[in-house]
Amino acid sequence: MPDLALRVSGLVKRFGATTIGPIDLAVAAGEFITLLGPSGCGKTTTLNAIAGFLTPDEGTIHLGEREVATMPPFRRNLGMVFQDYALFPHRSVAENIGFGLRMRKVPRAEIARRVGEAMQMVRLDGLGDRRPGQLSGGQRQRVALARALVIQPALLLLDEPLSNLDLKLREDMRIEISTLQRRLGIATVFVTHDQEEALTMSDRIAVMNGGHIEQLGNAREIYEAPVSEFVARFVGTSNLISARPVSTSDGIASLHTAAGPARVACRVVPLAETKILIRPERLKLAVPGTAPTDATAWTGRVTRLTYLGARTEVALRLTDGTELLVHAVNEGNLVCDEGAQVAAWFRADDAWLIAR
Repeated sequence: MPDLALRVSGLVKRFGATTIGPIDLAVAAGEFITLLGPSGCGKTTTLNAIAGFLTPDEGTIHLGEREVATMPPFRRNLGMVFQDYALFPHRSVAENIGFGLRMRKVPRAEIARRVGEAMQMVRLDGLGDRRPGQLSGGQRQRVALARALVIQPALLLLDEPLSNLDLKLREDMRIEISTLQRRLGIATVFVTHDQEEALTMSDRIAVMNGGHIEQLGNAREIYEAPVSEFVARFVGTSNLISARPVSTSDGIASLHTAAGPARVACRVVPLAETKILIRPERLKLAVPGTAPTDATAWTGRVTRLTYLGARTEVALRLTDGTELLVHAVNEGNLVCDEGAQVAAWFRADDAWLIAR
């Protein structure tokens, strides 16, 4: 078993009638884990308990071999980057970055050396004398990141640090943070409600819902094998169709749906009512009657075409009234128009079954 930077066991925090937990989570040395979920799901509460800003009502928190659940934040050796960066507006960039070192009584010469290295690491060379108000949003974010890293923390905590940036800068900073984290090999817990951030940055993702972890896995597992309807709907765009199993053979389930028969690859034989999950990019369009004979094909009418640059989003209404979305890659060959009748088809291994 790899060395663990963080181990959370049976963590529970109560706020009146609301209970967060129990939460169990292990973060390996050098691993990047994201807590992903909607507002109120418990991700920030979990992060604040790890940081020491909240004392759990139950459970333990270990940093390495140390149990820290009741230890104050400044004794935990954690680096924290807040959503609003929490920079001192009256202090320079260098003073902001070196604040944690001064609190630790590090010698002045050592502070200057480490602050200089941290500024170089996050590409802030030559900006040490500026105040936060003289910086762009991306530069302020780098100051906050450098301040968290300069103390050489055992664990880095990031609380939605990209939410205040515009889209292009957010995309750039995702790459910067991921690259830096992997180069430094520092264990990281990242909180976000943005699924794209989670999918692109994480080694593993903990999808949270209603105060507990609904699913924990890597990006491919979370996206392609969601364990519940909540995960399927929250991560990515989903087509979910109610279905009833009819038979199974050689790992393929034959199912009945209101739109027609369907065939889906399955590891576990469904015993009762289930739902078929088909991601929009896994559906293909064809003229009715021309879909491959080994595919499931449902007939419908195009109700909306939305041009999105790299793809066109095609909205369909099947003959039974079911609504589907298809993401068609823009290769210059989309022939359907609004109102056209088409067949939406998929092969058995392009869909998944969800039991709950």
